[in-house]
Order: sequence, then C-alpha cells, then structure tokens
Amino acid sequence: MSDLRLLENKVIVITGASSGIGAAAARLFAAEGAAVVVTARRQGHLDALAEEIRRRGGQATAVVADVALSADMARVVARAVEEYGRLDGALNNAGWATAGTRVHETDDAVFDRVLDVNLRGVWNCLKHQLPAMLAAGRGGSIVNTASVAGVLATGATASYVAAKHAVIGLTKAAADEYAADGIRVNSLVVGSTRTELMTDIISHTPSLEEAFTGRSLQKRMADPDEVAQAAAWLCSDRSSFVTGTALPVDGGWTAA
Repeated sequence: MSDLRLLENKVIVITGASSGIGAAAARLFAAEGAAVVVTARRQGHLDALAEEIRRRGGQATAVVADVALSADMARVVARAVEEYGRLDGALNNAGWATAGTRVHETDDAVFDRVLDVNLRGVWNCLKHQLPAMLAAGRGGSIVNTASVAGVLATGATASYVAAKHAVIGLTKAAADEYAADGIRVNSLVVGSTRTELMTDIISHTPSLEEAFTGRSLQKRMADPDEVAQAAAWLCSDRSSFVTGTALPVDGGWTAA
C-alpha cells in the first residue's frame, strides 16, 4: 500500500459544502491531500470553511454558486481549472428535501425546487465537470450523493424519492458513457444523517426521527464524516475498479 494520502494531488469540486456531508467531505478530502473547490449558496459558511482548511495546511477555494444554474456550475469548474490546472474529481452533494406532505398536498413550486436541486443540479455538475476531465486526459472520479430514497419510499416527499431514483439512473448512464475515457461515476445511497437539513426536517415533523433511526439496523443516524469517508474512497484511485454503483452508506437500512 502506498504511503501517499488517499487523495494526494487530486483537484476535487464539492457542492453543498456549506454544512453537513459537504463540509465534512471538504475537511477530510483536504486532509487526505486534495485541493478542494467548495461551493454552495452561503458565502459566509464557505469562506469560513476554506479558511479553516487553509489554516490546517490544506488547499481550498470557495466559490458561491447554485447547482440549479448551469452557468454557475460552469463557473465553478472554470475556477477549479484556473486555480489548480485541472479537475480530477467531484462530490456532487448539494440537496434539498421536504417531508410530511403527500403527492396531492405538494405545491408545484416545491416539486420544481426539489427536482432543480437534486436532479438538475447533478445534471448541471456533470455537464461541466466531464468536459474538464476529458480535456485533462487523466480520467477522473465523480460521486453523486443519492439516498435510500433513491431505492425505497422513505417518508420523504414523493418528489424527493423520484429525484433520487433519477440520480442513480443518471449515474449509471454516465458511468457507461465515460468508462472508456477512464472516468468513473458512482453514487452513494445515503441513509439518515445528522445534517443541518435533517435537523430542520425533524424540527417540523418530530416523529420522523424515530421513524428514520428505526429503519437503520444500527438504530442511529450517521455522522456526516461517516458518509464523507465513503465518498473519499470512491474519489480515490483505491476504488479503481468501481464504477456505475450505488453504494449504500445507510446503517443497513436497504439490507432490511
């Protein structure tokens, strides 16, 4: 086994990096040797995260952007190439969810926002990340954050379940299309995780906490760092024969 850190000399974009899994991944990836380009909509959170990483000796660049806007994702990728010369990987992690409303109770605006962030957001990321990787000619690894809602009905709204199912399908299609170019594309089937978004959802529907933890074989939620560890492995060369997969990081939820 090499003595190099897991992500030594990799340039990786992380979306949804202002908190939760994205922020945990940024800290971990940088500690493992990657130069990270962190993006989200909240300037203050991103700047603080990038400064924290740099204080610890890592490399980090913060770019405020909205994954739902294609031009924003083009700008993020361009900044990564400008700052570090290329793009080697990405964790497309930005997401937004609601719970507690049935199909007929869900506003069209909520449906549109859920699909824009969770599905179009991943599409926008791939549209701009893949050309940068092709141009570099070094292959690459992209990880899309899906969910147990991508394979099961979970109690989240149907629009979120639909979006995450689509993310897994999009991941498989992209893996097939770009394998010959040395680019791997995988997704994470993430179980309940104690993120800022999860805390907000539970605050509005307290019964969901027991429902979500009860579905895990481990009877608990994940810490964001536990999900980040799986993402780091998939972004690294140590997962070189893994592509097109939907990797469960769910405490056994989908096994049950």
